Order: sequence, then structure tokens, then C-alpha cells
Amino acid sequence: MKADLHMHSTHSDGRFTTFELVDMAVAHNVKIIAITDHDVVGPLDETIEYGKQRGLRVLPAIELSTLEQGKSVHVLGYFTDQSYQSEELRNYFKDIKEKRETRAKKIIRNLSEMYIIQISYDRVYAFAKGIIARPHIAKAISEQYPEYTHDYIFQHFIGDDCEAYVPSVELPVLEGIELLKRNHCVAVLAHPTLLKPHIKETVMNYPFDGLEARYPLNKEFEEEHFIQFAKERQMIITGGSDFHGIPRDTKHGQIGDVIISGHDLEVFLQKIEKN
Repeated sequence: MKADLHMHSTHSDGRFTTFELVDMAVAHNVKIIAITDHDVVGPLDETIEYGKQRGLRVLPAIELSTLEQGKSVHVLGYFTDQSYQSEELRNYFKDIKEKRETRAKKIIRNLSEMYIIQISYDRVYAFAKGIIARPHIAKAISEQYPEYTHDYIFQHFIGDDCEAYVPSVELPVLEGIELLKRNHCVAVLAHPTLLKPHIKETVMNYPFDGLEARYPLNKEFEEEHFIQFAKERQMIITGGSDFHGIPRDTKHGQIGDVIISGHDLEVFLQKIEKN
């Protein structure tokens, strides 16, 4: 049995609906998926039921944006019940949506002032069916300037190290972990390979329940290192494609490219069903 525990839908910066994700997973013989949209959990009841009809289990989850020393750290949260509907999280989703909209306007202004890239907020907002994220800004740029690919835009205009970049949130990593655990989540450090070197050791030693040891962009020998790290600390091991469905996107995988199965999947399922 195969599980892909990291992917995004149109509720955040993915290009496909949750129903389409189910269909793609079934086509790739994946039996369990977690929909991990950025800073929001969209309406999933109908998708969960649709998954059951197609022989697929859909897990409600989230990818929370946090900061460590001003650098981005993503935390995956896998819900053990329906706490994603809690009042605390509903308020958080509303607050972060407003902050992301403010952030998008700042990035758009920076693009104009620093790179003479002219796009409108209304166009970016039109691409965001849920919460605004940088891929929506990238899509607006590529529409206006087709000579730039998605990857080029991130590398040169809106990536973490670019002048136009604006951090998405001010929630520290530990507070993010605590928020998730208060709302009955298994908290997992997402794609440790992407952590900035100067914060990596600090972040990896925070009290996560698990580590996303299997990831499309892992460098040589990293998967083995992350698995060993997790085992030494009695952390669960997860993995996923981080599928977004963006054309010509080399930063993420396709559904089913990276999975967990066997013992790792059994331990993961026991963890989310035990809590």
C-alpha cells in the first residue's frame, strides 16, 4: 500500500481541485493521500467521501508556515480528528489569509520598484481560489512576461533570497508546533533538505513528532541520513511528492513519485489513529 502525504490543491497554491487529486492518486495506484494546503484546511468532507468511493483514503492535513531567525520553516500537521474545524484554527486561517493578502501587495510593490515587473493585485487574487501564495504571483508574472519560467521567477524575483521577497508569517516554529498539537495534529518537519544551513540544526532538534525524510529534492544520501536521524529520536518517518501541478515546475514532484509504505506507513497510521 502506497501513501503520498504531501500535496496541494486549489485551496492554496495547487492547480488542481481536491477531487482531481483523488483521481490522479487512484491513477497512480496510491491508496492514501494527505492534502496539505498552506495555512488552511479547505472543505474536505465531500472529498473524503469521494475518496472512499474510489478506494482511496484522504487525510485532512495542513502545511503551516513558520519562521526561525527570519527564515521559512514549514511544518506538516496531520489531524487525528476533526479539530481542523476548531474555532482557534478557523480564526487562524482568517488571520493568515489577511496577512498573506497584505504580503502579496508588498511583494507586488517590491517587484515594481526593484525589478520593473508590473503586475496587478487583482490578477494575482484571481488566480488564488483560496489563500494567496507566491505561485499565484509567479503565474501572474509569467502571464505578463512569458519569457520567464516559473523556476526563473522564483530564482530571480520572489525566492527567499530575492530583494522582493517578504516573509509570509511571523509565527515562530515552536509556536507553530504548539498550535498544531493543541488541535490534535501529528507535527512533522517538512522537507528538511530545504532548511537554510544556519538554522538546520536548531530546527531539526525541535519537538516534532516526525520528519519528512522522503522528498523529491533530497540530495544524495540525505534520505538515509534523515531516516537515521528520525529513528535515533523515535520520530515517525513520512514522505510525499509535494505535488502542486504547476507546468515546468522542477521544485516539486508528481503524485506517487515519492511515497511511504510498509513499516513506515504502519507506524504513521498508528500514530494518527492513536492520538
